[in-house]
Amino acid sequence: MIHAMPIMLLSALALAAQSIPVPPQATQLPPPVPPVPAPVAPVVEADARPHVALVTDLGTITVRIENRRAPVTAANFLRYVDTKRMDGFKFYRSTKSWGPANQLVQAGNRGDARKNFAAIAHEPTKVTGLTNCKGALSMARLNPGDATSDFFLLLSDIKGFDSDAPGGDGAGFAVFGEIVGGADVVEAIFNAPISPTAGEGVMVGQMLEPQVTIRTARRVPAPASVPQGCVVKAP
Repeated sequence: MIHAMPIMLLSALALAAQSIPVPPQATQLPPPVPPVPAPVAPVVEADARPHVALVTDLGTITVRIENRRAPVTAANFLRYVDTKRMDGFKFYRSTKSWGPANQLVQAGNRGDARKNFAAIAHEPTKVTGLTNCKGALSMARLNPGDATSDFFLLLSDIKGFDSDAPGGDGAGFAVFGEIVGGADVVEAIFNAPISPTAGEGVMVGQMLEPQVTIRTARRVPAPASVPQGCVVKAP
């Protein structure tokens, strides 16, 4: 009996402990932490504008064509490319004599005039929303509506070529694309040797000698990293 009382007392205490309710929070697991969603990469749409590689004697120039904003001029250029008539065209002019504010090189058909397609309608920059900035690809002409195969690549801003430029002729020169690769090649053409006597009028002292040949002109996929460019005017 001496040892029975402690045992009975222990048993009573154990039963009492079992009857004490345990707070619910002591038996429930914490709520699950929702997973952090992985960052979603922005969707980058492929550039659907045509791109053309001009392979020249001095290297390759890649141009992007604004076929939506300047559809007539763009289609004309691409027609020369797709029929391979541009193969053999020449870069024949550099305006180094005009100073740093009016830098361009000019290319076109310097051989068989029968390779030229019919002249195209003029697309002024005030209609297309494009501008003659550094890197622009513009159509050469004498009068609005007589452009055929010749084009400019600009190495400086020439805002006076825009149709709404103060003091201009109200027509300007039609921009239809820009350089997106090979700007160093354009620079090399611009700095190529010049004949001191060839050319007529304002073109005397601007004729390349020797001329730089466009060996091939072909459509190519858009480069993986394409500059935004400058030809679109700010709204």
